[in-house]
Amino acid sequence: MKITFYGAARTVTGSQHLVEVNGTRILLDCGLYQGRRADAYQRNKHLPFDAAAVDVMVLSHAHIDHSGNIPNLVNSGFTGDIVCTHATRDLCATMLLDSGHIQERDVEYVNKKNARRGEPLVEPIYTQADAAHSLNYFVGQGYDHPRAIAPGVTLTLIDAGHLLGSASVILDIEDRETKRDLRLVFSGDIGRAGIPIIRDPQMVDSADILIMESTYGDRLHPPYEDDMKEMERIITETVRRGGVILIPAFAVGRTQQLVYTLHQLALKGDIPDIPVYVDSPLAIDVTGVYRMHPECYDEELEQFLQDEDLRDAFGFKRLTYTRTTEESKKLNFLQNPAIIIAASGMMEAGRILHHLKNHIGDPRTTVLIVGWQAEHTLGRKLVDGEKTVRIFGEMHQNRAHIEVLNGFSGHADHDELLAWVGAIKQKPRRTFLVHGEEAPALSLANDLKQRYGLVVDVPDWKQSVEV
Repeated sequence: MKITFYGAARTVTGSQHLVEVNGTRILLDCGLYQGRRADAYQRNKHLPFDAAAVDVMVLSHAHIDHSGNIPNLVNSGFTGDIVCTHATRDLCATMLLDSGHIQERDVEYVNKKNARRGEPLVEPIYTQADAAHSLNYFVGQGYDHPRAIAPGVTLTLIDAGHLLGSASVILDIEDRETKRDLRLVFSGDIGRAGIPIIRDPQMVDSADILIMESTYGDRLHPPYEDDMKEMERIITETVRRGGVILIPAFAVGRTQQLVYTLHQLALKGDIPDIPVYVDSPLAIDVTGVYRMHPECYDEELEQFLQDEDLRDAFGFKRLTYTRTTEESKKLNFLQNPAIIIAASGMMEAGRILHHLKNHIGDPRTTVLIVGWQAEHTLGRKLVDGEKTVRIFGEMHQNRAHIEVLNGFSGHADHDELLAWVGAIKQKPRRTFLVHGEEAPALSLANDLKQRYGLVVDVPDWKQSVEV
């Protein structure tokens, strides 16, 4: 059996891992790589493998760095099944079309500049129509329901606790070349225990080969409850200054978590009575998908919804969802404190950029960062304390208060990753750490070796390994 790491190798984006066994090629995830614009375009547009030769794909969850290049995969000749949970398929129905719209819009902007310069025009990585077409290949599978997906290969999906519908992937394989049975586990993105809305991560009882994420392999998160208290403080102090709280948030997962948390704080009277706006059409559509999948809810949310007055966890009297451009523009004229949640989470696109342009020079403003910020993004620059930043091609003085809360992270931290591996009774013979920048991945590799005596590798991009 051979595994080739075509993405998320020593970085956190573009998850793509190809497993070849019994004459079959199984692709684990097909995400978009996010980085410098020119590099990302080339890397995403031109897949590093023959898509037509891939027999089946397994998708761990709907985040774009795991699912976002599926339309291009289909355009490039893939004709097999894309197997994932039912919730993941429904999220992708919204997210991939939105991603196609972004590809079209970005190319339109680039081509206007290229035309003026006399440079060649470019094509989008894929279009909305391509995204819609790719949905024909999705096949839903429930948690804990094994299914044969290839000769001698049985797939089981278990709850990864990271996002609605997220899964860890278990492949039970009869390797016909070596005459042995083995279990390959792909962790997907591992969530955290105690995070609201979705259930805690399920543990794996055994693994021969483990492909595991390492996003926060060298750091710890504060408890979620502590960051709820910090959020109370941040909101209260900003309101006293008369400022606006801007929360850049991923439309999928993080926005719903924030809305639910603010709902709880508002019910208890722990935050000032100010309006809350979710300014993201995608987040509105995704929230609708969340309402459709109560089978993924954790016990806390189920109990919360038993109150007859609280039938909607994602809606309360202070909250307004703004879909249209006109509604979004009206937020520019707010005269009083408010909370605005808008995508994108790393501040590289979306409506959050308009709000930052209007407010980042105001010392009363707070930018509350609640998610991972990749290298070279505007979000990372704000976290790193840069005082002058580029927004829509213009330089702006950053006079806002920048606050970072890591307790809302959907990724397990160092100790939680170690505990997840510790729960595996039959430990893996080989472990490969992916979906992490080099420093955290290498740090976690060292700790896994010391604590459990594992053989751990941090593969390079396009590296192939025989196992």
